Amino acid sequence: MMKSAYLDAFSGVSGDMMIGALIDAGADAAALEQAVGALGLRGYRIVIGRRDLSGIAAVKFDVEVSEPQPERHLGEILRMIERAGLPTRAERAAVATFRALADAEAKVHRTTPDEVHFHEVGAVDSIIDIVGAAWALDHLGVADLIVPPLPAGNGFVRSRHGIIPIPAPATAELLAGFPIRIGDGAAEMVTPTGAALVRALGRPAPAPFAFRAERVGYGAGTRTLADRPNVLRLILGEAADGFGSDDMIEISANIDDLNPQIYGHLGEQLLAAGARDVTLTPTIMKKGRPGVILSVLAEMSARDRLARMIFEETTTIGVRFHPVSRLKLDRRLEEVETRFGKIRVKVASADAAGSPLNLSPEFDDCRKAAMDHSAPLKLVMEEAIAAARRTLG
Repeated sequence: MMKSAYLDAFSGVSGDMMIGALIDAGADAAALEQAVGALGLRGYRIVIGRRDLSGIAAVKFDVEVSEPQPERHLGEILRMIERAGLPTRAERAAVATFRALADAEAKVHRTTPDEVHFHEVGAVDSIIDIVGAAWALDHLGVADLIVPPLPAGNGFVRSRHGIIPIPAPATAELLAGFPIRIGDGAAEMVTPTGAALVRALGRPAPAPFAFRAERVGYGAGTRTLADRPNVLRLILGEAADGFGSDDMIEISANIDDLNPQIYGHLGEQLLAAGARDVTLTPTIMKKGRPGVILSVLAEMSARDRLARMIFEETTTIGVRFHPVSRLKLDRRLEEVETRFGKIRVKVASADAAGSPLNLSPEFDDCRKAAMDHSAPLKLVMEEAIAAARRTLG
């Protein structure tokens, strides 16, 4: 059974802290070393011990580097991962993490992901941190990484490119869409490696949410912090409600003087630009004028982009937004056989392996089948649902 992990990152997160916490929560350290050893890297030694911080005995995971490491490009690192023979989920997680990091670096440096030179994160210790964390999460059966607001830290840090602000530019890009606590922490609290793992594998924690805790692991950081123990607490368990959840924003505007023909075009443009849902609600506005409430559901990171589109495409001069939390069902597409041919059906359930709670045939598939067989559309849709119930239970 796949589990969830709550990343209680009150002192931030880095790759080595993540691995330490996962080992403390039960990941097999020897097997992890064997898995990362298959990468074929040279000039390093893994050291695993414990560090006492405010009375907390946390696992300290270190990669001691004994040889200079070359700068590596994304393609070289991905080929290294693909040749290592990692479990499928671990390989996908590691690849997704490096792709997220390459996208962030490319945006910061105005280049392409394939042209990014990985400096600090291309070093052997960071590659081991990312691959090791991906392997350990898979080893523990973690499919859902839940991330509360992270401390952003403050100040400056020296990098290969010179003095840069905290959080580092790539870290800031990676944490877009995740809540952060600005100014919390007197140092770099979230490293680029930690941020990449969060971006690729995590989701923001809803508030509030129920969680059944099973095991707790602590991973130690390197620095000593004056105001808190430098540890990452990872709580292994499962979401008690069984439903997925996420935090979004709703952007809305009242409009009473727009050509109605524009609304259809606007809805298509908003969805193409990242909106999750777009609705129009008739209303009565001031002076008794009929109007429309435009409502757009989206991720926080898309707010300004979608607001600009609303301003450009409509006559409104102001938009509202507020945070919303939602519960959601797991959704997947399944293809079923009917006498009208193959039709895709959207299956919604509490989790990927659960029994269907809702079945919805793809409209375009049903319409095409109805046209091809000169059959009523309603009949095609009914038979698609019946076939899905027989096949999926």
